[in-house]
Amino acid sequence: MAVIEVKNLSKRYGETLAVRDVSFAVEPGEIFGILGPNGAGKTTTVECVAGLRTPDSGRITVLGHAPRDRALRAQVGVQLQESELQEKLTVREVLELYSAFYPDPADWRKLAGDLGLTEKLRTTFGKLSGGQKQRLSIALALIGNPRIAILDELTTGLDPQARRDTWDLISGFRDRGVTLVLVTHFMEEAERLCDRIAVIDRGEVVALDTPAGLVEQTSSQDQKIRFRPSAPISDELLSAPPEVTRISRQGDRIEVSGTGNLLHAVTSVLAVNGIVAVELRLEQATLDDAFVRLTGRASEESPS
Repeated sequence: MAVIEVKNLSKRYGETLAVRDVSFAVEPGEIFGILGPNGAGKTTTVECVAGLRTPDSGRITVLGHAPRDRALRAQVGVQLQESELQEKLTVREVLELYSAFYPDPADWRKLAGDLGLTEKLRTTFGKLSGGQKQRLSIALALIGNPRIAILDELTTGLDPQARRDTWDLISGFRDRGVTLVLVTHFMEEAERLCDRIAVIDRGEVVALDTPAGLVEQTSSQDQKIRFRPSAPISDELLSAPPEVTRISRQGDRIEVSGTGNLLHAVTSVLAVNGIVAVELRLEQATLDDAFVRLTGRASEESPS
């Protein structure tokens, strides 16, 4: 039985329809990712699930309850994109305070250590860096030992090592049976952590699959082979196989784009003509490629 069910969710702000007829279900113990361009409706969707916004239409249940049911307060943890605390509270005071809100809290000292906050326990919130505030926000979402944690832009503002440490922490919570809903624009983060991903674009779910499933939708359509031929070969010969869709050259290097079993098709042509592919490199589709194909836009971390 799904722990979160969203059916035909819609939300409008004035004339702007931010979320349009969104439906998905989150299974117990999985990390469910939500990907999408800026302004796609991701945050509005998870804020409705968390009970922070009221949908205009549709139905949401969380652990069998309406999102604003008091019974969920100790069972759902939330980390928002932006959150503010009283600036003069120290990290220790914040963790101790929030820990006292729950009947069976996590060990806040261990959370602080796992998130690299131990040395900042005496530092006031107002003097924390953006990344340190983000780590404290993650700790507060997890401090109640929730059954479900909703994490919006989990590692934005963290350096690469802190990001990977946080991934390990989140994986550990999943291994203990916590269900996590993760909004992210980091493709590596989604591919590494998420069991399934909903891609939202312009307020609608345009795809829902495993990371590998999303990539597979693209991999048969978008492959590239780069190599340097040991002897000259014409574009006519290389483009003969039906798998080849495009050929480009840069100096003595050739790039062949295509579909299906492109590698076999190209190497067969080269072998028949007695040519060796030197420094051959096969580039297959990535989650970022799938994102671009589904939304028509590059992700924020894509160099394109």
